[in-house]
Amino acid sequence: MLVDDNIQAVVVRCGAQSKIVTRVSPPPSRIPEFVPPADTDTRPADLRSKITGTRPNVVFLFVDAMSHRQFYRRLKRTAEVLKTLHQPGKTHLTELYRYHSLGVSTDNSTKAMYVGAIDPGRTNPLPIWAYYRDRGYVTARVETSCEDWSTTYISQYHRSKRYSIGERSLDYELSSPFCMPEFYPATGNSFGNFKGPFSIIARCLYGRHVHEYGFDYIDQLRHELRSVEKSKRRPYMLMLNLMEGHEGTGEVLRTLDNRLSLFLEDLRSSGELEDTALFLLSDHGLHMGLNFAFLNSGQIEHRNPFFSMVLPAWLHEQVDSKGRQGLRLNEQRLTTPMETHFTLKTLANWPAYEDADFEKSLFNAVPAGRTCEQAGIGSRICKCKV
Repeated sequence: MLVDDNIQAVVVRCGAQSKIVTRVSPPPSRIPEFVPPADTDTRPADLRSKITGTRPNVVFLFVDAMSHRQFYRRLKRTAEVLKTLHQPGKTHLTELYRYHSLGVSTDNSTKAMYVGAIDPGRTNPLPIWAYYRDRGYVTARVETSCEDWSTTYISQYHRSKRYSIGERSLDYELSSPFCMPEFYPATGNSFGNFKGPFSIIARCLYGRHVHEYGFDYIDQLRHELRSVEKSKRRPYMLMLNLMEGHEGTGEVLRTLDNRLSLFLEDLRSSGELEDTALFLLSDHGLHMGLNFAFLNSGQIEHRNPFFSMVLPAWLHEQVDSKGRQGLRLNEQRLTTPMETHFTLKTLANWPAYEDADFEKSLFNAVPAGRTCEQAGIGSRICKCKV
């Protein structure tokens, strides 16, 4: 049986047994460099020639609804492995201890992170992965919750849905396996307590944790991209969206620990982090359950999502010199997903970044004693006022 080039996953059945098989198709060597449509080209006129110089890859792991404290509480093995990613002379780990959400749920924080505005107020806004694709990156996104972020959060600003869906902004996209009724209910409540992406029990599909399929696909893609001859290899931005933190008990997140820690170990042992920027972060902490509903500590935790970033040593040295140790200073200063957006924009243009983006990124120190108002955090969500 011939399968269309654009199909990334199939269900294979043999008698009573079923399994999902993923693949990377077409192979990266057959992906032509994307030419942005003139009406939505995100590059300024003076940057439309090919960017030269060493360009970092980006691996972006997003765990919805995971606070800084919850990361250490539930992902103990991952936390230990994360420490080992700080290897002087090779890689540098940054963790933001006062990183602050911009809203109660996903909407505001991810719009700020991916579009650079909570209310874009413009026609056809494009997510950050389109920005990377326009600059020659191979882009991929895996959604493990049967949701297309662009369609859900910014399609209302588009004249045509073709601007929001992956066709415009992604070379590879995997989401359809996570819409199968065995995981995501086709009728009734898709976000109930016992089935679907908000379930309080382990999320499984054909005998495996749902997140395993996402990691498998990203691993396949990483290895294929890096198997291309170095002189012909293009930089890549790979994104994996994980939902294990989003449920009321706070326990399902534990199921992610083993596979996530193995993924980080592979990034370290393969040497990939010596040319790749790694983000492991969230949008907000847990916003359901008794702790959030009744305790002051739960309210504070909700506003303090986890954020970590690992940079190759050569890249860290360059941003540290330009930003006068901005990353180190920002570890204990009030930062938000808006700075994450400009960090991603700066990396997409590296080394021909725009100074205005750099100044608003995490590479540049935010003011000491910064207030919620100065950071664009609404008074109702400000953890300093809980």
